[in-house]
Amino acid sequence: MDITIHASFLPHTDPEVSLAFYRDTLGFEVRGDVGYDGMRWITVGPVGQPDTSIVLEPPVADPGVTDEERRTIVEMMAKGTYGFVNLATPDVDGTFERLEAGGAEVVQEPTDQPYGVRDCAFRDPAGNLLRIQERR
Repeated sequence: MDITIHASFLPHTDPEVSLAFYRDTLGFEVRGDVGYDGMRWITVGPVGQPDTSIVLEPPVADPGVTDEERRTIVEMMAKGTYGFVNLATPDVDGTFERLEAGGAEVVQEPTDQPYGVRDCAFRDPAGNLLRIQERR
């Protein structure tokens, strides 16, 4: 079987602010920007890795989501417990310094974890947790 991860989805609360974060702060390229019925889906990804993307999406675009579920999603996003993604870099300390200097919200400075990785963590503008691990 030949299967790869093509795209993951993270919610956004403000497409322009999220776009600026992923494009300007993280350095991802914009691969798609689609609007429909007042909503917006923005596909971004690391330069040089065209087969791996993150789709920034409206958090409650699914018509099957109830009003109660919508409230829960918005509350979880505000607390930073709804969406997350793990990224990797060969230089977690350098990446941390660039993101911190770019104004990203720091959750955890670079740390050697007891489970064998060195990582740091940030929140994007919508509250999604981004953990960045060092590739070894």
